[in-house]
Amino acid sequence: MMTVPNLLTLSRIVALPLLAFLLWWPDWAFGYLLAFALYCLMGITDYFDGYIARSSGAVSRLGQFLDPIADKIMIATVILVLAAQGVLRGPYVGDMHVIAGLIILAREIAVSGLREFLGGLQVSVPVSRLAKWKTTFQMVCLGALILGKALPGWTMLLGAQSVNVPHTVGLITLWAAAALTVVTGWDYLRVGLKHMD
Repeated sequence: MMTVPNLLTLSRIVALPLLAFLLWWPDWAFGYLLAFALYCLMGITDYFDGYIARSSGAVSRLGQFLDPIADKIMIATVILVLAAQGVLRGPYVGDMHVIAGLIILAREIAVSGLREFLGGLQVSVPVSRLAKWKTTFQMVCLGALILGKALPGWTMLLGAQSVNVPHTVGLITLWAAAALTVVTGWDYLRVGLKHMD
């Protein structure tokens, strides 16, 4: 259990309460800057725990179990806190951006249940390239949304409205992530349906 990759994965889970604490006050720009730094550090550990495990031959069952859970908990935590604090709000459609966050959360829960079901049937579902892109869009959009609150003065004119650049990028990529979430979720469901009576 005490391998470097597993410790890196566990560090992401342990850091989540601190990340949620820093995100709780959307008007605290310095807190969001610290949250952005912590979020980036967590993303770096996500990359290196897998890289080190594969390159050193330290892939373990615990690591295979914990790594996707750590990713899903991190994404769910950030989405829920940002939604609760009104950060998933933008020009023209207001807080309808919360729907994109809900789509992502619903898919993650559904796919986790589906994987558990298929695991009981000894059926493995490999992660597709599109699913990796989905994860990349999720990480980028949430990072951009956090950065937007850390840099409230970084704005530009969009039509008649002044908008925060990273925040707007975050909302656009949030919807892109939600779209990829639906597509990849359907791919998993299609595989699962073949094994259901």
